[in-house]
Amino acid sequence: MGFADPAHPLVALRRGDGIVGIGEVWRGEFRGASRFADAARTWRTLADAAEVADPVHRAGSGLVAFGSFAFADDSGAASVLVVPETIVGRRDGVAWVTRISVTGTGEQSADAEPVPGAGRLPAETPIGERPRATLTAATLSRDDFVATVGRAVERIRAGDVEKVVIARDATASIPADADRRAIVTELAEAYPDTLAFAVDGLIGASPETLVSVHAREASARVLAGSTARGADAAEDAAAATQLATSQKDLDEHEFAVQSVLKTVRPHVTAVTASEAPFTLKLPNLWHLATDVELELAEDSSGLDLVAALHPTAAVAGSPTDAALALIAELEPFDRGRYAGPVGWIDQDGDGEWVIALRCAHIDDDGMLVAHAGAGIVIDSDPVAELAETRMKFRPIADALR
Repeated sequence: MGFADPAHPLVALRRGDGIVGIGEVWRGEFRGASRFADAARTWRTLADAAEVADPVHRAGSGLVAFGSFAFADDSGAASVLVVPETIVGRRDGVAWVTRISVTGTGEQSADAEPVPGAGRLPAETPIGERPRATLTAATLSRDDFVATVGRAVERIRAGDVEKVVIARDATASIPADADRRAIVTELAEAYPDTLAFAVDGLIGASPETLVSVHAREASARVLAGSTARGADAAEDAAAATQLATSQKDLDEHEFAVQSVLKTVRPHVTAVTASEAPFTLKLPNLWHLATDVELELAEDSSGLDLVAALHPTAAVAGSPTDAALALIAELEPFDRGRYAGPVGWIDQDGDGEWVIALRCAHIDDDGMLVAHAGAGIVIDSDPVAELAETRMKFRPIADALR
């Protein structure tokens, strides 16, 4: 983490493995409904023209772009792909440095070399003190959110939609010159099983893998349905059992799984999923989870799957179009890149993409905006859904304490 830019870190780490980017040699910005297709086409063209020397052959070595995409088609936030000048990586006990440059013809060159020691690594800088701040409700107050969830339940009972995810926002202010790596470090250490990320001002630790692709094989983890951890071992076990047998949460989870299976079929030659969800333990809550394994079609890449999968029922609802319309009607803010895909892609189309959850966007002035959402179904209790959003704000809130 110490290699990253304190003001503009580029990071994708899980359990200490992953990649850190330094500098920037190329940036692409994309907007509107075609943002994924435009990004995929642009990246394919750029990668095909690049000269890549990669004797390391690890996930994340070679030519890599970090990416982060807006949730909504009409979002004011730009979706971005960023190619750093230098990448420091580590995976499965192997460390490497990739140096990327633009030639005189505008084409890119990427050279990855294994690093047995620290002699050829870029210089690290000490990570500064973590900024301290308190999240406060922003556009939607707690009462406003409860009322909004109530309206969503009414629309579900009227048959307009089966499930919808309603979010609320919270803000804080940190010093403009604060070392943002300290926030990423705190999240990575507190939530080691998530992907800790920092891309173009968006910082978080997501438990939900949208899709991970390596050598034409892909995997996705679907999370939907959650409950708070117990105060002791007995309460914790009871909470997990209650979640695993909750029909409301099981229905919400099934919506999410079926949404994923339906959307990926045009891009894969085979797909398998576990028959029943399992309970996934995180430091602050339990999730219902299902793992999905895929074999990519020859003409598909990780970004094509990202385009097909977004938005999942876990962050939008079901049916998707009706849920998105209701979100636009009920949420009085632009989600920006919250709940959008964030991750990285390499020259072969492989990469790892998660859903931008448990995250916040920090602008150049230090204004931090976080979001947390809850999946609303027909028997949802608005007050209980408010409590769920409090749990989901905790990773960012704790990282600022």
